Amino acid sequence: MAKGDFPVLIGVGQAMSQWDGKKDPAGAPSPLSLMADASKAALADTGAPGIAAAIDALAVVRIFEDSVPGDHHPHGHNTNLPGTLARETGTNPGYLVYETVGGQSPQALVNEFARRIHDGEFEAVLISGSEANRASKGARKHGVEINWADQDARDYEDRGLGPMMLSRPEIKHGLVTPAYFYGLFENAIAAREGRSRSGQRKAMAELFQPFSAVAAKNPYSQFPQEHSVEFLSTPSRENYEYADPFLKWFIAQDAVNQGAAAILVSSSKADELGVPESKRVYLHGGGEAGDDHISVRPVLDRSWAMDTAVSRALAQAGKTSAEIHHLDLYSCFPCAVFSGAAALGLDWKTDKRPLTLTGGLPFFGGPGNNYSLHGIAEMVARLRENPGHSGLVLANGGWMTKEAAGVYSTTKPAKFTPAEKGAKPTSQVGIATETCEATLETFTVTHGKDGPERGIIFARLADGRRAIANNADAATLAVLREDASPVGRKVAITVDGEQGTFTFV
Repeated sequence: MAKGDFPVLIGVGQAMSQWDGKKDPAGAPSPLSLMADASKAALADTGAPGIAAAIDALAVVRIFEDSVPGDHHPHGHNTNLPGTLARETGTNPGYLVYETVGGQSPQALVNEFARRIHDGEFEAVLISGSEANRASKGARKHGVEINWADQDARDYEDRGLGPMMLSRPEIKHGLVTPAYFYGLFENAIAAREGRSRSGQRKAMAELFQPFSAVAAKNPYSQFPQEHSVEFLSTPSRENYEYADPFLKWFIAQDAVNQGAAAILVSSSKADELGVPESKRVYLHGGGEAGDDHISVRPVLDRSWAMDTAVSRALAQAGKTSAEIHHLDLYSCFPCAVFSGAAALGLDWKTDKRPLTLTGGLPFFGGPGNNYSLHGIAEMVARLRENPGHSGLVLANGGWMTKEAAGVYSTTKPAKFTPAEKGAKPTSQVGIATETCEATLETFTVTHGKDGPERGIIFARLADGRRAIANNADAATLAVLREDASPVGRKVAITVDGEQGTFTFV
C-alpha cells in the first residue's frame, strides 16, 4: 500500500422501498437488505470487475435501533451489521467498523477513511448505511411478521453511542427530542430577524418549498410530492403542529426505507482496477467540529460547529463559498439550513444555487444517521455530469452538535490534506439554578394529540447566565403562541429542586 496516495470516490449507490406492511411480507426490506442493495449498486457503479475482492475495509453507519440506550429490536436483532453486509456483498475486508451515533457519520467516515487511505492503511473502503423504519412501523401497525435477526462471526469495531448529547437540566425540563431543541434554535432565529410566529413559518416554507420540488423528481425520494408555500406554512390535518414553530413537513421524516453506499479507494488502486477518470470524484477538503450541550452555548441563532466545519473544509480545498457550484446542506429542520447558509455566507433568498441535491430530510426522507450518504451519492453523480465543478456536503449530528463537511470535485487536487477535526468552543454560558427574574431568550411549545402541552424556555439573567424553565399552564401557553414573538419579555422563574417553572411578569 502506497503512503501519500490520493483518496477518490469511484462508486455510489442508493436503494429505496415503499413497503409499509400492506403487501406480501416476502417483499419487506430490512436495514441489511437496503444496505446490500445500495452497496451492490455502488460496486457496480465503479465499472471495475475486481472491486469486491479489493475491499479491505467496510464501515456501516449506525441504525436507529442501535442508537438509543436500551432500545429494543421488535423484528429481531442483527448483531453484526458490518459482517453480514460483507457476506451479502461478497467482500472480505480485514477491518470492519460500526460507526457511532450522529448524522455527521457519513461525511466523517469519508473524511476518516480518506486520511487512512492517504496514510497507506487501506486501499479500498465500502461505506454504507440504511434505515427501514417505514417497514418496521408498517409491520407493527398491520400485524405482519418480519424477521431482521442475523449474525456473523467476523470481528468488528463497535464505536458505541458516543458522548451524551443531553444535559441533566435539559432532560429535567422536557428537552428530550430533536424537534424541541431545534424549536429553540428556530425561535431564536425568528427573534433575530424580527419575525412573528406566522412570519417565521412563511420564511421556513419559502426555504423548503424548493426542496420539495427537488424531492418530487428524485427516484429515491420516499415522499416525492411538491408542496406549495401555503401548504407548508399552514396548519392542517396533513401538516399538523408538533413543536412551535414547526409543522409536520418542516421536520425530518423518519418513516423511510432507504439505503446508500459509497466506494472510496486510493488513486493507484483505481488505476489498477481500470476505473476511468470520468468516474472519479476527489475529496478536496474536509472539516469537522463538535459543540457543547445547547443550554450552555453562547449563541443560539446560528451554529458554531457548522461555521467551524465549513470554514475548515473550504480552507483545505482552497475555495471560497462563491466558488462552490453544488450544495447539499443538512435539512432536518429549517434552522439547520439557515445556519448552514450562514456558515457559507450566502443569502438563501437570493442565491441561485439549490441548497439540496436530494430534496432534503422532510421530503426526500430522513434515514436516521445515514441521510448525508445519499447527499454524497447525489453529489458524485452531479459532479460527474459537470466535470471541473466543485460541491460541498454538510452533515449534521445531534442538535447542530456534531458537524462534518466535505468539498468534492472531479479535478484531482494538487495535494491531499486530511480533514481538520477536534476542538470545542472556548466559551460557555453558566446555568442559573435559583429562583430569579430573567429575559426570555427563546422558547418552544410541545404538542400532543390534544394540542399544546408544555412551554419550554431559555431565559437570560442580568449577569449573563441562562435559566431553563417550563410551564404547562394554558394561559402561559396562550401567550407563547401569540403571533407576536414573546422573546424579550420578562419572566419570573421559581425553582423547586431541579425544576424551574416560569411565568410572565
